[in-house]
Amino acid sequence: MSLTEVEALARAAHAGRTDKAGRPYAEHLRAVAEGVRARGGGEELIAAAWLHDAVEDGVLSEEWLETAALDQRTKDVVRAVTKRSGEAPEAYARRILATPGARMVKAADLAHNADPDRLAVLDEVTARRLERKYSAMRQYLDLSPHD
Repeated sequence: MSLTEVEALARAAHAGRTDKAGRPYAEHLRAVAEGVRARGGGEELIAAAWLHDAVEDGVLSEEWLETAALDQRTKDVVRAVTKRSGEAPEAYARRILATPGARMVKAADLAHNADPDRLAVLDEVTARRLERKYSAMRQYLDLSPHD
């Protein structure tokens, strides 16, 4: 699949979904993809960024990912950043760190999720909970708030 096809697929798969702030979910996907591009990621990692939440959110299946015409690195990174039900954050972070390229995708994801402008529109309790969650994951991945 070309990067244009991956983007179109991700947008279609998440169509009608919104983030916690009520914004179209595709805006988050675009921001993560652009974050990976800005960090020097190639097309296979940008494709993974577009798809980073697809399996976790259930909009695409693991079976689809297995058979998709994607680079193996893209598939490996999507699997690595897909949080599993009941999985401890430490185990999730270890899988990300063990998968080449996954840390970059997760760094871009965390950067967008923790954007103060995005958090500012949430209620205070939710914003604080998310800030703690994102901060902890940055620590597990040895990322600074600016990574």
